[in-house]
Amino acid sequence: MSDGTAVAGPDGALRCPWALSTPDYVTYHDEEWGRPVHGDDALFERLSLEAFQSGLSWITILRRREGFRAAFAGFEIAKVATFTDADKDRLLADAGIIRNRAKIEATMANARALAEWTPGDLDDLIWSHVPDPAARPAPKTLADVPAVTPESTALSKALKKRGLRFVGPTTAYALMQACGLVDDHLASCVARGAL
Repeated sequence: MSDGTAVAGPDGALRCPWALSTPDYVTYHDEEWGRPVHGDDALFERLSLEAFQSGLSWITILRRREGFRAAFAGFEIAKVATFTDADKDRLLADAGIIRNRAKIEATMANARALAEWTPGDLDDLIWSHVPDPAARPAPKTLADVPAVTPESTALSKALKKRGLRFVGPTTAYALMQACGLVDDHLASCVARGAL
């Protein structure tokens, strides 16, 4: 059992302990998590998947990501914004995704809201909430990694003010971690600072 510090993986490299439970996690941890993501559609996908993850393990979402992409038209905001009640019924019957009515409805509503924004606004809004990296020492253990920060609370409020749903402070912080606004790889992790 880990004490929350970095753990040696199969290749001997130290990694955040959560990354070693499955090969899917190792790949996600090493190649995606904490790396900068830009573009409205790409950020809409991450925001939507983080909302679907709420209350579930991330591996559940990660293993269904291709199903989500197929079901939600590649998370192209313009396409999802045109989804109808028939699409909602199709999504509720799709075993390749998490069939949660409230989360499906929120994703569709968020796309409709975002379709009204100027292109680039979502990217600009999210990235305007990057905390000062000098004020954030590298976490040594998982206990040093917060679930919510003042920046994620502010981002959540800004997104809600612009009409988005399922974007609470914890979801906003998970988005910040996943999309590289913060680097929460542990100090001794092989992926720390590997941007």
